[in-house]
Amino acid sequence: MKQRAPLTLAAVTASLAAVTALAFLTAPAAAPAAGDRRAAAARMPVERSVLVCPAPSSSDIAETTYTSLTPGKGGGGGAARLGNKDGKTVLEPKEPGKPVAATASGAEAPALTGAAEGALAPGWTAQQTTKVSVGQARGLLGLACTVPGTDFWFPGVSTAKGRQDYVHLTNPDDTVAEVEIKLYGPDGLLKDKPGTVDPVIRVDPRSTTKVLLSFLAPDSQLADVTAHVRTSSGRVGASTQVAEDGVGADWLPASAGPTGTLVLPGIPADATSVRLVAFAPGEDDADLTVKLSGPTGPLSPAGKERLHVKAGMTASLDLGDVTRGEAGSLLLAPADPKKAVPVVAALRVVRGTAAKQELGFVPASAPVGERATVADNRADDKATVLTLTASGGADAKVRVTASPGTEGGQQAVQEITVKAGTTRTVTPPPAPSGGKGPYALTVETLSGGPVHAARTLTLPHDGIPMFTVQAFGDDRSMVSVPRAVEDPAILLR
Repeated sequence: MKQRAPLTLAAVTASLAAVTALAFLTAPAAAPAAGDRRAAAARMPVERSVLVCPAPSSSDIAETTYTSLTPGKGGGGGAARLGNKDGKTVLEPKEPGKPVAATASGAEAPALTGAAEGALAPGWTAQQTTKVSVGQARGLLGLACTVPGTDFWFPGVSTAKGRQDYVHLTNPDDTVAEVEIKLYGPDGLLKDKPGTVDPVIRVDPRSTTKVLLSFLAPDSQLADVTAHVRTSSGRVGASTQVAEDGVGADWLPASAGPTGTLVLPGIPADATSVRLVAFAPGEDDADLTVKLSGPTGPLSPAGKERLHVKAGMTASLDLGDVTRGEAGSLLLAPADPKKAVPVVAALRVVRGTAAKQELGFVPASAPVGERATVADNRADDKATVLTLTASGGADAKVRVTASPGTEGGQQAVQEITVKAGTTRTVTPPPAPSGGKGPYALTVETLSGGPVHAARTLTLPHDGIPMFTVQAFGDDRSMVSVPRAVEDPAILLR
């Protein structure tokens, strides 16, 4: 890093004089008082967004659809591009409010990285949906392309025989990222054999590395494990791809949190098996109440109302067919409200039976907040189901907007009220009129809340209810920017 040359006293004096002159030339008629300056912070749209999408599949018969949208109205300028490391563009949105799509076939589809700027940056969303009709990794695998970060928790992974869990690490930047992955089972941290694997995983610039979790702990075959992915330098997008012999495959996104209260939204109505996996990263044990939020309010599963999670250890709870024919969301809260211990959690969900089973995951998610979007919805009969949960003590009102399809059409808008403590299933949700192709759903909180939302996409194949669930999370399209106030008096202090 180059050091800046020190400023001379004369240079400082000249600079301050220039600032003083500019301050007087541009000063408003009346500046806010000192106590009002914090309130003067403005909410402004973000100017740049970055997304990464992992390589979708290793199957030669995989069929992948990419869909992208920036919510809002057209105009305002800007650019967006999602492409591979060789510079090939896969998606290139042109204006807000109009989704674009692309397809890829086989095992050669690479990981993608991209950025959106200007009017296309606020709330930019991309989704990849992959269908594999046969084979060990058959299923419907859905994932929202992720914002790169430095810390991720994946409760619900496994090192058991018959499971192949790969963490995909995608580096969007021009510098190397160094990553550590630690695994925690029911008895705590899983120890690696000396020399088995380098504890630091190097991810080269603009590249992807995938790590088989069972390779990190070859002596441990555990059904329920929590993976902690953390960078020591750089940043990555991280997601876990899971394939389970005879059951199916899907992506497991990172859990929200750690936090004391969690919502896991969008358990399908016909789930035949639901398993909760939770982990407490801190030094304290967590005692949690377990409730299912349904159309009439929260209910405690008989005999499974509590879960004790020891500090640094993974705990699980088999909930069976907890939904009983009505879609719902799982609510986790501290048994003692005065002792909230941060946890992370996810659900392993199975639909179907015997050879017609399909696997999916529902991690804990953040509330919708001001606005959230999930792309790649289908207007086919019962293909798309929207689940809305008002997890607070007040009724919530949301606006749901269906974008046009990728092949045209007109957007549709619906306002929906969700009673406090309940989960409302919207089947079918709003869909564009006319046109064809995948479309995006955007949920905005109008009043009340908080609201948690998820979309279930079902594309049956040969009697198998292939599905994937994606949660809506605040798109953080707006940021608080403090207003600068000219104050020449600072030069006299």
